[in-house]
Amino acid sequence: MDVAATWGTLRRGAGDPTWKSSGGALWRGVRTPAGAATLRVATRHAEGRIVGYAWGAADAAAWLLDHLPTMLGQHDDPSGFVPHHPQVAAALEHRGDGWRVPRTGLVLESLVPAVIEQKVTGQEAFAGYRGLVRRLGDVAPGPGAELGLYVPPTPERLRRVPSWEWLRMGVSPQRSDTLMRVVRLADRLADLGELPLAQAHRRLRAVPGVGVWTAAETAQRALGDADAVSFGDYHVARNIGWALTGEELDDDGLAELLEPYRGHRYRVQRLLELAGAMRPRRGPRMPPRRHLPHHFS
Repeated sequence: MDVAATWGTLRRGAGDPTWKSSGGALWRGVRTPAGAATLRVATRHAEGRIVGYAWGAADAAAWLLDHLPTMLGQHDDPSGFVPHHPQVAAALEHRGDGWRVPRTGLVLESLVPAVIEQKVTGQEAFAGYRGLVRRLGDVAPGPGAELGLYVPPTPERLRRVPSWEWLRMGVSPQRSDTLMRVVRLADRLADLGELPLAQAHRRLRAVPGVGVWTAAETAQRALGDADAVSFGDYHVARNIGWALTGEELDDDGLAELLEPYRGHRYRVQRLLELAGAMRPRRGPRMPPRRHLPHHFS
C-alpha cells in the first residue's frame, strides 16, 4: 500500500496548508461531517500495517478513523481491468501494487479546489486555494497546530465571502459564482457518496458552472470513481495520447482510445501519471495572469 501515491491527488500543490509530511508520516487537516480534525497516517513496513491517529472533537476523530480504510481505497475494485497497451501494463507493474483509487467521501473537500482550478494555470489554482484556506480555514486541532496545519473552511463561512474578497484571493468572478452555488447546496452535495456514480455525476453537473472536468476531478477523489477520466483538461488528452500512441490527442480521440478500458479509464490516467508518462514540454510555461488584485506567494 502506497499512501503517498494513493493520496497524492488530494494535495493541492506543494504549499497546500491542509497537508504536511513530517516524521515519516503524512498529516492532513480534514473537515469531517462532525467537525475539524487532524489526521496522521504512517506506514509500518516491517509489520505490514498502516496506522492512523486523529485529533479533534471526539465525533470528528472517530469519523476519520472509521473511514480511513475507505479513504485509502479499501473498496477499490480493479477486477476486470486488462492492460490493452504495453505502456499501461508497464505502469501497472511499476506502481499498481501500491496505488488505489481513494474514496474520501468528502465532496466539498475536492469540489471547492476543483472549481478554483477551472481554466487557470496550476500556479494560479494552488495559490487561490492556499489563500482561501489560510484566510478562512481553521488551525488544525492537536499537534496539527504545531505543524502549521489548517482545516478547510466550512460552507457557512464561504457563503459569507464578498465578491471583492474572492478577487483578493485570486479567484475570478466566474469561479467564485460557481463556488457560491456549490456551498449553497453543500448539504445536498455531501450525500453524493450514497448515490450510484452515474446519478452522483448528474447531480454534480446540475450545478451551473460544474462541468464534466470538475465533476470528474471530484469523483476521482471523493467518490472512488475509477472511470472518471478528466475530459476537458488542458494536458490529460495530450499526455495519454502521446504515452500510448506517440501522438497528442484531443478529447474525442482520447475517448476512442480509452473505450476498451471503460469502467477503469481514470485508472489508466492515474497509472500513467504516476509512471511519469508525459509528453515532452516545449517552450516556456504559461505565465500566471496579473489582472486580478492578488500577489502569488
